[in-house]
Amino acid sequence: MQTERYDPSSFEERLAQRWEAERTSSLTPPAADTEHQGALDTFYALTMFPYPSGDLHMGHAEIFTIHDALVRHLRMTGHRVLNPMGWDAFGLPAENAARQRGADPKAWTYANIEEQRRTIVRLGYSFDWDTVLRSCDPEYYRWTQWVFLELFDAGLAYRREALVNWDPVDRTVLANEQVIDGRGERSGALVERIPRTQWFFRITRYADELLDGLDTIDWPDRVKNAQRAWIGRSEGAEVTFTTADDGTEVLVYTTRPDTLYGATYFVFAPEHPLVVARMAGDADYDAFREEVSRRSDVERLSGFGDEEEAAGARRAKRGMRLSFDVVNPVDGSVLPAYAADYVLMDYGTGAIMAVPAHDQRDLDFARQEGIEVRVVIAPDDGSTLDAATMTQAWSGDGTTVNSGPYDGLAWPETKRRITADLEAQGKGRATVNFRLRDWLISRQRSWGAPIPIVHCPDCGQVAVPREQLPVRLPDDLDFTVPGSPLDLHPTFKHDVVCPACGNEDAVRDVDTMDTFVDSSWYFLRFLDPTSEVHAWPRDAATHWLPVDQYTGGVEHAILHLLYSRFFVKALRDLGHLAADEPFARLLNQGQVIMGGKAMSKSLGNLVAPKAVYEEYGADTLRATMLFASAPEDDIDWADVSPTGMHKWLSRVWRLSVEHLARVAESGGAERVASGGEDAERALDVRRASAVAVEAAGREYAARKYNTAIARMMELTNTLNDVLRTGEAAPVERAVGESLRALLLLLAPIAPFLTEELWGRMGEAGSVHDQAFPVADPALLVRDEIEVPVQVNGKLRGRVVVAPGTDRDALEAAARIEVAAHLTGEVIKVVVVPDRMVNLVVRG
Repeated sequence: MQTERYDPSSFEERLAQRWEAERTSSLTPPAADTEHQGALDTFYALTMFPYPSGDLHMGHAEIFTIHDALVRHLRMTGHRVLNPMGWDAFGLPAENAARQRGADPKAWTYANIEEQRRTIVRLGYSFDWDTVLRSCDPEYYRWTQWVFLELFDAGLAYRREALVNWDPVDRTVLANEQVIDGRGERSGALVERIPRTQWFFRITRYADELLDGLDTIDWPDRVKNAQRAWIGRSEGAEVTFTTADDGTEVLVYTTRPDTLYGATYFVFAPEHPLVVARMAGDADYDAFREEVSRRSDVERLSGFGDEEEAAGARRAKRGMRLSFDVVNPVDGSVLPAYAADYVLMDYGTGAIMAVPAHDQRDLDFARQEGIEVRVVIAPDDGSTLDAATMTQAWSGDGTTVNSGPYDGLAWPETKRRITADLEAQGKGRATVNFRLRDWLISRQRSWGAPIPIVHCPDCGQVAVPREQLPVRLPDDLDFTVPGSPLDLHPTFKHDVVCPACGNEDAVRDVDTMDTFVDSSWYFLRFLDPTSEVHAWPRDAATHWLPVDQYTGGVEHAILHLLYSRFFVKALRDLGHLAADEPFARLLNQGQVIMGGKAMSKSLGNLVAPKAVYEEYGADTLRATMLFASAPEDDIDWADVSPTGMHKWLSRVWRLSVEHLARVAESGGAERVASGGEDAERALDVRRASAVAVEAAGREYAARKYNTAIARMMELTNTLNDVLRTGEAAPVERAVGESLRALLLLLAPIAPFLTEELWGRMGEAGSVHDQAFPVADPALLVRDEIEVPVQVNGKLRGRVVVAPGTDRDALEAAARIEVAAHLTGEVIKVVVVPDRMVNLVVRG
C-alpha cells in the first residue's frame, strides 16, 4: 500500500489562515457577556505580553506553546476561556532604533508587531484576535494616563527629588542597565549621579499587604521568596547617634541593636546631607564623591560578602575618613566616621553603625582600613571568634559578650532589652522597616505614555482633565539631537494653558512613564479593549479577576509582578475593583538554551522558530517543546530532537491514513471481517486506548505535557504492534475508535495534524470543538495484568497476576518466573504493586 507521507506544508498554513479568518478562538467580549457572568466554567488565561523588538524567538515559542496547550485543553473540557493577546509596545529599544538608525519608533514598533502576529498565527496559537491591545496605541495609553490621575488624586502619585544617572552627552537620564562601567551605553560618556525631580508611586503604603498577600496565591516559592526579600520587612530599632563635636543627631536603623557595643566605626553615604555640609570645600571629598557618583547603585553594592566569580576575591570598598566623629549612645564611645560607596542614600537613613565582627561588608571595610574589630556575640556552636584574625563575620545565634550589663543574655533578649532601654532614655525606639522603596516612574524619554500633568506658576501641579485625555505623543519628534525629544519639541511643552486658572505660562510635564506602568494593568483592559467609556467594566472585572493562570518568565519575578499587585490593591481601595490580587496562579516556564548557554547572535548559537517550522512543521516545533521537559524546566535545544518528534507525528499520520485507506477499500465503513471481530485483539486495542486516555488526561490536568505525550506514544506503539502482528480487518473498528481518541488527546499539542486528520475521517466540525476524551471505566478494570520482572535492572520475565496482588505474593511469583537468573544471593527486592518487581542479586 502506497501511503501518503506526512507533509505539514500541504495543510498547516491553509488551516492557520482559515482559523484567523473565521476567528475560531474569539470569545464574546467579556463586558457584554451577561449570559455567562457567574458561570463556573470560565477561565482567564494570560501570557506576559511580548515586547515587539523583532520576530518571535524560541523563548516566545516556548511560552506560547505551553500556554496554548493549556488553553486548548481547557476549551475541550468545557471551559469558556478568555485568551487575549497584546504587545508591551513602548520602551527604549524603539527609541534606540530611532537614534541609531533613523527609524520612526512608531513605524518600527508596528512593523515588528505585525511580524510577530504573522508568526503567532502561523504556529497555530489560539489567541482571541478580537481581544487585542498595543500599549502604544493612544486608545490604550489614554487609560494609562487615567490610572495615573486616579493615583494622583488619591495621593499615591507624587513628585520629589531623587538621584539619577545622567548622560551629559545625550542629555538624558539612563536606567541602571544602560550604565556600563560608569559610562553611557550609547554615548560612552562618563555618567553623573545628579538630583532631579521625579514622579513616584507610593507603593510603600501597601508594603504589609503586598507581603501578606503572597500567602494567598499559588505562585512558585522562588518568586514569592524574591518578593518577600524585595519588600524586606524587618523588625529592629531606630537609634539616635550624635556627632562628637556639636551633638547633631544622626538616625540609624538597625535590625541588630543587640550588637551596638560591637560598633567600632560609623559610615555615611557620600551624598548624605550632613557629610556634604561638613566636608564643603574639601578637595579630596569632592573628588571621592564625584567618582562614586559615576557608579550605579548595583555597582556600588556588588560584592558584599560574596566571592567574585572571576577574581575570587572581594572588591575593595571605596571609602574615606571624614573630619568628624560620632558618639555611640549605649556607651558614649567615640566612633571614627567614614563615607563609603557601599552605603546608599536611598536605603534606610543613608548612615549605618558598622559592626565588623558580625557583618561581612563591615568586616571587609574594617580590614581594608585597619579599624578595630570587637566580638559581642559568642557563637552557640562553641566556636571561638578571634577578633584579630577573623575573616568571616559571625551572623548566627549566640550569647551576648563584651556588652556591659547585657553580657550572658541570648541575643534576642539583648535586642529586646537594649531597645527598651534606648526608648526609655529617648535615644531610640522599636520600629518596623522595609527594604521596599516607592516606585520611581519618571523617564526622560519620548516613546512612552506622557505624564498627564500641567505645571502652573500659580497652581502648581494640575491634572489634565479626564475629558482631554489622551495627552498624545507628537508624530514629529526629532531623535537626532541630544536630550529629550518631548522637551525639545516646538509645541508639546508650551501649547497648553493651566486647566485650573487658564495661565498661559503653564507647561506640560515632559517626562513619560516607566513602561512597567503600561504592563501593570493591561489584564484589566482586555475585559473591554475598545471601550471609550471606561478603562474596564467593574462587573466584568469582578467576574474574571483574578486571572486564573498567568504564564511568563521568572525574570519578572519582582518588578512587573509586584507592580501589578500594587495596582490591583490601590485600584480596589479606590472602588474600581473587587479583587485583592491580579493573578491567582503563576507558571514560570524554563529557558530555551543551546549547549548550556543562552541563545544569542553573538555566540552564534541562535535557533529561530521559523527555521524549525519551515523544515519540520509547526506541530513538530510545538510537540518538541512540550516533550523536552516539564514546563518549569529549561530546554537545551542541543539535547532535543525535532527529527525524532517529526518521526512520531509521521507515525500518527501513517496509522491514520492507512486506516482510512483500508476503510475505503472495504466500502467506506469500518466493518469487521466476514469472520467477525477478533474479540481478544480488539479488547486489547480498546484497553490500550482507555489506559492512554485516562493517563494522558491526568497528565494534562497536572500540566505535565511531556508525560502526556509519552502516554500517547505508548498508544501509537500498541496500535502499530497490533496491526503488524495480524490482519487489520478483525480489529479495524477498534483501531478507528482508538485513532479518534488519539487525535483528541493530541489536539491541544499538535492542532494542525489533528485538525487535518479529523476532517479526513469524516467527522463533523473541528477537532478543537470536540469534548476531550474520557476513558470507559470498565475498560480500565482487568482480571489479570502482566507485571515485568527484572534482575539487577534487566528485564528477565513477566508474571501474570490479578490486579492488586500483594507484595509477598508478587515477589514469590517473580522468584519462580526468573529462577534461572537467580545465580547468587538476593540482597534486595523492589516491588511496585501492579507495576514491576526488581530482584538485586550479588553474584
